[in-house]
Amino acid sequence: MKLYFSRLLTNLWKLSYCQYVCLAATYLVIAFNGLFLSKSFQAVTFSDQVNWLFIISIPCLLFCLFVIFLSCISLITFVKPVIIVSVLISSVLFYSTFNYGVIYDKSMLQNIIETNSGEALSYLNVHVVVFFIFTGVMPAYLFFKIEVVGHFRRRLKSFILLNSIACLCCILIAVPFYKDYAAVGRNNQQLTSYITPFAFYSAAYKYLRDSYFYPPLAFTVLDKTPVLIDSDISSLTVMVVGETARAANFSSQGYSRDTNNFTTRLGMIYFKDVSSCGTATAISVPCMFSRLGRKDYDARLAQSQDNALDIIQRSGVEVTWIDNNSSCKGVCARVNALTINPRQDNPLCDGHYCYDEILVKELARTIASSQAKHQLVILHMIGSHGPTYFRRYPNDKKLFIPDCPRSDIQNCSNQALINTYDNTIVYTDWVLSELVSVLKNSDISDKSLLYVSDHGESLGEKGLYLHGFPYALAPKEQTHVPMLFWSNKLDKPLFNRCVRHEQIKPLSHDNIFDTLLGLTHVSSSEYRPTTDIFNSCTSL
Repeated sequence: MKLYFSRLLTNLWKLSYCQYVCLAATYLVIAFNGLFLSKSFQAVTFSDQVNWLFIISIPCLLFCLFVIFLSCISLITFVKPVIIVSVLISSVLFYSTFNYGVIYDKSMLQNIIETNSGEALSYLNVHVVVFFIFTGVMPAYLFFKIEVVGHFRRRLKSFILLNSIACLCCILIAVPFYKDYAAVGRNNQQLTSYITPFAFYSAAYKYLRDSYFYPPLAFTVLDKTPVLIDSDISSLTVMVVGETARAANFSSQGYSRDTNNFTTRLGMIYFKDVSSCGTATAISVPCMFSRLGRKDYDARLAQSQDNALDIIQRSGVEVTWIDNNSSCKGVCARVNALTINPRQDNPLCDGHYCYDEILVKELARTIASSQAKHQLVILHMIGSHGPTYFRRYPNDKKLFIPDCPRSDIQNCSNQALINTYDNTIVYTDWVLSELVSVLKNSDISDKSLLYVSDHGESLGEKGLYLHGFPYALAPKEQTHVPMLFWSNKLDKPLFNRCVRHEQIKPLSHDNIFDTLLGLTHVSSSEYRPTTDIFNSCTSL
């Protein structure tokens, strides 16, 4: 009897190629594709007439597709490494999708790759580690321990048989339910983004293809001879690129809490209907400085031609980019650039991040050290970057309590989460007021400050957190962004009235390119006056 059980346990750790692939496919479907199945069932049962056979066919079809997918990409020989890696990756992907509503498309993958170590570590917490160990590491170890028996020729026969059966099953499922799958797929195109890890592999392929396998494009100079207008008057334009600030939580937008007390007292003008170019920094930041605009934006094309900063610098304006975030995403590649070092000995820095207040001192230093008559300074904030919102403001600037001092924000109460996020908005508002004070104290004739956030943020609405949702499907919380403007010319009643007339018009990041050219008094062949927010006010 003891020998029997010993052999039984030994045989449990030995599986044929077909058994191994089917076991892995079953685990991936059951453990990591619950969201896909749940959303698929919701899409089907939304109608009055429910075809239960069709509903049952969905997990069966998904299982067959996983069998084909895993067996094909593993090339028979590498089946164990492919499955182990897929399990580990799926564990991380499912955690972020389930808890934050993250969808992994090409733009999200680009955002992940361009994230620095400090940002990446902000997502690490005990819940992530425990979940990863139990759903990723432990199952991956078991798949590692299993011995896949059979030599290559036998595996090849099993591969052919397995895929033949799987393909036949797909046909038997797809043919009678073709109309159902076509209708659900057409009306719910986002569903495939929840298939884990297939959606991630698809996004990775597209990113690698576009970033490394396409031949590089020749760089295009859009305007070789831009010129300065009113070059006799000294000018300073400050462009503040915000991070993850959503318009919904600005009191200037109508939010019930007073989150904009500082900028309101300064008379800064708030624009109420501004849309972002993307839902992630990696897309929005280069897009807002690009000539392409959101609908025509292509990262590869944008990187191979002038942006607004290049044209402004070529006209004779001194352009400086100061970054307190992950990077400028290639926008500042050809201008003066300074990245704040979070490891510096400074009470505003903790080794991973610096509070945005540090930008106030850097702006003052940049203005004082410059000999240029015309300057454009871009300040890239850390702003309201999540999920560690509590690390974006010092304790003495904490207005709303209790806050949520943790990165697993889904485990905080909704009120604590909102308190924490609102504190970041209040702190940003205070920093902007300090930046305006620096401008007011300078003796430059023409000075202005424009603030706009790169994208918004979800704070639990519809079960979504953070940002990065595909733009076509993104909720308004991720695309409706705040924009503020200050200028010493606002003291002129006619100019002030003109700008306030513009504040209710629908605007977007597409307006930034021409607005910057207008604010810096640059005449260019690329300038489009109709999309310059302040064009009608410049002569007042």
